[in-house]
Amino acid sequence: MVKKSENIIVGVSIGDLNGIGPEVILKTFEDNRLLELCTPVIFGNVKIISFMKKNLALTSSIQGIDSIDQLVLGKINVLNVWKEGVNIEPGVANEVVGSYAIKSFTAATKALKLNEVDVLVTAPINKYNIQSEEFKFPGHTDYLNQELEGDALMLMVSDKLRIGLLTDHVPLNEISNLLTEQLLVKKIEIIKNTLIADFGISKPKIAVLGLNPHCGDNGVIGNEDDLIIKPTIKKLFEGGEMVFGPYASDSFFGSSKYENYDAILAMYHDQGLIPFKTLSFGKGVNYTAGLDKVRTSPDHGTAFEIAGKDLANPDSFREALYLAIDVYNKRNEYQELTKNPLKTKRN
Repeated sequence: MVKKSENIIVGVSIGDLNGIGPEVILKTFEDNRLLELCTPVIFGNVKIISFMKKNLALTSSIQGIDSIDQLVLGKINVLNVWKEGVNIEPGVANEVVGSYAIKSFTAATKALKLNEVDVLVTAPINKYNIQSEEFKFPGHTDYLNQELEGDALMLMVSDKLRIGLLTDHVPLNEISNLLTEQLLVKKIEIIKNTLIADFGISKPKIAVLGLNPHCGDNGVIGNEDDLIIKPTIKKLFEGGEMVFGPYASDSFFGSSKYENYDAILAMYHDQGLIPFKTLSFGKGVNYTAGLDKVRTSPDHGTAFEIAGKDLANPDSFREALYLAIDVYNKRNEYQELTKNPLKTKRN
């Protein structure tokens, strides 16, 4: 059955209550036209959300619910994950407040696993104050990789470019030890499959960045590019894959060469995120590729410095919402087109 657009249920985790997450969520759904595209379920507390909405002088109405089966289609639903009050201090990193961000996120993830929501859009968390005995993950992606099926890959997406990460939240001095042919092949395969199934690109072209400056300059500045990256790309290309590189990241982005490819694989976090945010900040989306469920997030953090000041721009969160819906629809279309029409049930 094809869902009506407003019947696409978008789970929303609230993020750090002392950051800008609640503000960008509420500002996004102030545009009631979005309710023609989806039905949002914000995992949090209706009293807190109502208080924040009032402080922002927003006018959209919200619907408090205590269980997902009370959801009202075409309305902004707030699912009460907890009942008690929370002491909110905008701009302050607080472990107690951080624990509520995780309560929201884990409840939303559970609903995603149970198909109670169709997609998940996560507001920013503070990676330091979320740590506890119950939650020992550096961020959303690692937890989702544990809870959902598949292998997660951080893919930053905008109109201009898509950048995937070979390694994400890993110390720089550990990158070269993690770089292997097997990992490269695995991540390139995830990107290729994502571009085909989730973005509708039938024959994607993927560029791979080098690890070292100038891709090692023939071994003068490190040999990982010559020993691992180049042979792996050569093998994949000879096997029919549209994979190219390695490219030195400075000239690759400076010359706009990235525009010739459907996606780019960066070796580590800042190698991919610095050019991405320079070119797309405020309009980019963090998409978790490679999993059986759809999750997106805005390209910014908690922005404690402007929290509570009505200065947060909701554009990136809005783009994350749009992308989640687009990927959900594209993935369903792809599955419909590629299913075996001759397959029948055995008696």
